[in-house]
Amino acid sequence: MANLKEVRIRIASVISTQQITKAMKMVSAAKLRRAQDAILQMRPYASKLRDIMENISDSLDSSTGGVYAAQRPVNKVLIVAINSNRGLCGGFNANINRTVARMIREEYATQAKEGNVKVLAIGKKATDYFSKNANVYAGNHNEVYAKLNFENVSEIAEKVMKEYADGMYDKVEIVYNQFKNAAVQYVITEQVLPLAPIAPKGGAEEKGLKADYIFEPNKEDLVLELIPKAIKIQLYKALLDSHASEHGARMTAMNKATDNAGEILKALRLEYNKRRQAAITGEILEIVAGAEALNG
Repeated sequence: MANLKEVRIRIASVISTQQITKAMKMVSAAKLRRAQDAILQMRPYASKLRDIMENISDSLDSSTGGVYAAQRPVNKVLIVAINSNRGLCGGFNANINRTVARMIREEYATQAKEGNVKVLAIGKKATDYFSKNANVYAGNHNEVYAKLNFENVSEIAEKVMKEYADGMYDKVEIVYNQFKNAAVQYVITEQVLPLAPIAPKGGAEEKGLKADYIFEPNKEDLVLELIPKAIKIQLYKALLDSHASEHGARMTAMNKATDNAGEILKALRLEYNKRRQAAITGEILEIVAGAEALNG
């Protein structure tokens, strides 16, 4: 009977866990819809704005406002690792941490040896991972998820832009999960600063070809106003992408956890019925044996 009690306790525990995972799946599904709408509306605007800004900045020098497009030797690097504040979302957080660690170990090995590679964490899971290494950790902005809007993200971007303009960093990259659908997210690495030069999309005859925009007012005034905004938009888009990816990953993970709990529950109930039937059979045999002994 002790075995039956243990199985009953396990069944109750699995049922409780299944109810929690099912509830978390439903919550993430509700949040995913809003997060997905936000990123799908932002992407076209962010993409077109950055194309225009790269075109403008490419024809300007640093003295006329192109400081964010000036290419210089990469001696100091800042990597912005965008994760979540919560877990239970499969490999969502681990993929970002592994990618950033690989970049430090391989792509920026020379700068890392000199202590010139820093990681700015956005999300508690990135903070927990990189704060263990004081030579790499450059702080965090976990509070941004409490109210994810353009104003709060702009404050982070302005700080990064100022540090870049002051020469603290020669290159700034962001690593985040790009949302495709609830089941698929891609780990993306994007260069934020300096603005990447425009790559020709055609053959050799199109090399160096750029869009011909008519500017009003002049390019200098536009670049001073719009390039900082484009950088903020890029960071904001990455955070929206990561936010939608988090809920998609969590919904998928909790759906699988709920299904797994159902399989375990089925196996436990089968085991419980087998043990219960064995116990009942044993009791019947004891009763029959006792009755035969009395008759004998």
